[in-house]
Amino acid sequence: MKKIIMAGVILAGVMGSANADTNITPKQLAENLSQVPIKLQGHISTEIEKTKQYQAKQWNKVKSDLLKLKAKFIKQ
Repeated sequence: MKKIIMAGVILAGVMGSANADTNITPKQLAENLSQVPIKLQGHISTEIEKTKQYQAKQWNKVKSDLLKLKAKFIKQ
């Protein structure tokens, strides 16, 4: 009984899966594939810039925290 239910669930999942757009032409496919490296390079560049900004922000925070800690313990 469990096998029949499992088979039914799998069959329903396969039948209900998303239908792909089958009306794509070879020209559109080639164009989409040619855009992948450009999009990937843009994504990586964006992520690098976001990481640099985050690291600069965190470094400034750490520097200010260290100065505050130093001021607490070292009185001049």
